[in-house]
Amino acid sequence: MGFENLVIIGSGCAGLTAAIYAARADLNPFVIEGDQPGGQLIRTTNIENFPGFPEGINGFDLMSNMRTQAEKMGTRFRSGVVERIDLRRKLISCDGDGIESRTIIIATGASPRMLNIPGEEEFFGGKGVSTCATCDGAFYKNKTVVVIGGGDSACEEAHFLTRFCAKVYLIHRRDQLRASKIMADRVLSNPKIEILWNTIPLKICGEKKVTYLQLKAQNNEYDLPCDGIFLAIGHIPNTKIFADQIECDSEGYILTDGVSTKISGVFVAGDCCDRHYRQAITAAGMGAAAGIMVERYLS
Repeated sequence: MGFENLVIIGSGCAGLTAAIYAARADLNPFVIEGDQPGGQLIRTTNIENFPGFPEGINGFDLMSNMRTQAEKMGTRFRSGVVERIDLRRKLISCDGDGIESRTIIIATGASPRMLNIPGEEEFFGGKGVSTCATCDGAFYKNKTVVVIGGGDSACEEAHFLTRFCAKVYLIHRRDQLRASKIMADRVLSNPKIEILWNTIPLKICGEKKVTYLQLKAQNNEYDLPCDGIFLAIGHIPNTKIFADQIECDSEGYILTDGVSTKISGVFVAGDCCDRHYRQAITAAGMGAAAGIMVERYLS
């Protein structure tokens, strides 16, 4: 069984930034990369809101640079997925190998809920399907877009997109919004937003990019021309493996005091505990904080 100062579970913005800070503190961190090395950004084409890149940067390139930087400073990486973990004893099983650590940073991220309809995977990431209006909304200036969902997140995304887009359709499978009254009123009063009630998406269509969405409403099927589709039906934090060991909220997000947990030596960063912002820069900031807290804990 290997013994480590610090094991970081996850290799997105939070995990890699934590690794950079921990490596600079000479902690020799060990990163388990997970089933999607680089996190959600690995599937994003152009990122324009990460500081330091005035022309934007490809998501794959950003994560590749972060990994290279962490490795250059002394971080070690292990491809694989955590199978079992005992957080209090700091015992980890990864692909059959046992690892014991003095500290752990959980940076497993979250996964957007998907519709699982034809075309969704094909056009995801720069081809017309997105799960983040804050990240990608500016690419649709004076365009027509669709937001799918009926809760606060969907209403917030739709309202935000009216800053750029000529027209925003909000598609909801029910006859009333699930959002809070203030968010619902904001959407209902916005002249750029049209709500399509009792409507179900069937298929996302186009050639190289999205050009229309097949819909079903009251047993009638029709095509809605659009330039982009934003999925706003929630996220699923990747915390199932920890659920019976650490305090989480009703949706599975790990509860923290800053980046610290109630388990001594266990810290958390990124989307697995952030249900509000879910941005690359906020994940990186939390990763930096977690790396600093580990150094202080060990010293």
